Amino acid sequence: MDQAPGSPQEPKGAASLPTCYRHPDRETGVRCTRCERPICPECMISASVGFQCPECVRNGSGTGHAPDAAQPRTLAGGTVTADPRLITKILVGLNLAVFLVQLSVGDRFTDSFDLIGRAFVPLLGSVEGVAEGQYYRLVTAMFLHGSYIHIAFNMLSLWWIGGPLEQALGRARYIALYAVSGLAGSALTYLIAEPNQPSLGASGAIFGLFGATAILMRRLNYDMRPVIALLVINLIFTFGWSNIAWEAHIGGLVGGVVIGYAMVHAPRERRALIQYGACALVLLVVVVMTLVRTGQLT
Repeated sequence: MDQAPGSPQEPKGAASLPTCYRHPDRETGVRCTRCERPICPECMISASVGFQCPECVRNGSGTGHAPDAAQPRTLAGGTVTADPRLITKILVGLNLAVFLVQLSVGDRFTDSFDLIGRAFVPLLGSVEGVAEGQYYRLVTAMFLHGSYIHIAFNMLSLWWIGGPLEQALGRARYIALYAVSGLAGSALTYLIAEPNQPSLGASGAIFGLFGATAILMRRLNYDMRPVIALLVINLIFTFGWSNIAWEAHIGGLVGGVVIGYAMVHAPRERRALIQYGACALVLLVVVVMTLVRTGQLT
C-alpha cells in the first residue's frame, strides 16, 4: 500500500519533500508552474494550469510568459488600476481649469477656441473657423463651456457616468472612447450646423459615454431602465431647449454606441484589433465629414 511521504511508517533514509521558498518550515509537493519553485498552500495562486507563486503573479516573471500575462484585466481587456477613476478626475479638472481661464480672460479666449464653421468674429477682427484651417477647434471646443449651469451639468454627468465606465473599460480604452466620441460630435456639428453658429461643451463626449454605458449594461444583463430614462431626459433637453447643439449630442451618442459595442463584445483573441479598429473607423468618418464640409465652405 502506498504511504504518504513523511508518515510515521516511512523508512529511514526516504527522501523528504522540498520546502516552500517563502516558508522554509513547510514541506510541499507543489511547484509554481512558471518558475518551478516549491510553494505551500498559503502561497498557491490558482492559474489556468496549476498554481503560481505570488512573485510570478505580481511581477509577470517566469518562463515563456509576457510580463503582463498575470495582470488582472477589466471586462474590456484593460489593466486594472489602483485608482479606477483617475482619467475621469483629470478630465473634470481639465474642464474646470479651462472654464476658469474663460472667466479670467473673457470672450476673446472663448471665441478663439470654440467650434465655428466659418464666420467673421468681431472680437478677433477676422474670418475664423474650421474651414479656415483651424481644425484644432474640433478638439478645443470639447473643453469650453458657456455658463456655470452648463459646466456643472456636464461635469456631474461625467463623474456619474464616466467613473464606472472607466473602471469597466480601463484607462486607454476609456480615453479613446471619450476623445473619439467628442470628435464625432464636433464633426457632425461642423457638417450640419450653420457655419456662423458657435458651439462648445463636453456634451458630445459625454453622450458617447452614455451610449457606451447602455451597451455595457446590456452586455452585463443589468436593468436598462435607469440609463434609458437618463438618456431620454437628456435628449428632451437637447431638442427642447434653445441654444443647444443637438448635432454634437447625436454625433457623440452614435460614436459612443459603435465604439462601446466593439469594446465589450470583441472576442478575446482579437480584442485590441477590433476595439481600436472601431475607434479608427469612427475617426475616418470624422475626417470625411470634416473634409466634405470644408469643401462646401471654401
